[in-house]
Amino acid sequence: MKLNLLRVIRDLGGASSRRFVELLSGHLDATLEGAVLAERAVRGGLSWEQARAEMVDIEHRGDGLRRELILELSSEIVTPLDREDLFRVSRSIDDVLDNLRDFVRECDLFAVEDALPTAPTLAAIRVAVLELRGAIGLMEDRPERMNGQALAAHKAANAIRRSYEVALTELFRGPLTMEALKVREVLRRLDVVGLRIGEAADALSDASVKRSAGGVAVRGPG
Repeated sequence: MKLNLLRVIRDLGGASSRRFVELLSGHLDATLEGAVLAERAVRGGLSWEQARAEMVDIEHRGDGLRRELILELSSEIVTPLDREDLFRVSRSIDDVLDNLRDFVRECDLFAVEDALPTAPTLAAIRVAVLELRGAIGLMEDRPERMNGQALAAHKAANAIRRSYEVALTELFRGPLTMEALKVREVLRRLDVVGLRIGEAADALSDASVKRSAGGVAVRGPG
């Protein structure tokens, strides 16, 4: 009983909101680092083998932050947004980082020689991740603006799909070589990244609407 009371006091003071913002923002920071790493490899700044090794460390960091968030969701009495929506956001961010990991891994496995056609899509991913991080950052201090920023993140996710389509179109204008087929396969990973960022943005938007309609904080069971 005493522990629950202390948690309620802490949550009402905003500590819970800050912790969720920290965990989600940290996970997105790791995701952004993964996107930058992939782009460096695409532009020849490091080998695919080096990028793959570094990506393992980035992914492990992201996994640790997600585990902490799930523990917080299971133990906190009050959450800043709907518990299920927070879980959806976290899961989608995790999927983004997983697909960036797989992009790097497959470029290495397939021995992709020229992945430069994927660079514009990776740049679009960086922009979308930053937009999503901006929405997360509003959760604590400016929650009334979060929905608008989530919509901006969703638009940025749509830009990833458009960049993917442009890259694919340009690829198919040339000869259908084995190298072109390899690039097509890894491009698909980046298209999935865009879909998952869009899902995270939608979950934040849903949570923002629920918060506006139902009050300042969302209580869990018991």
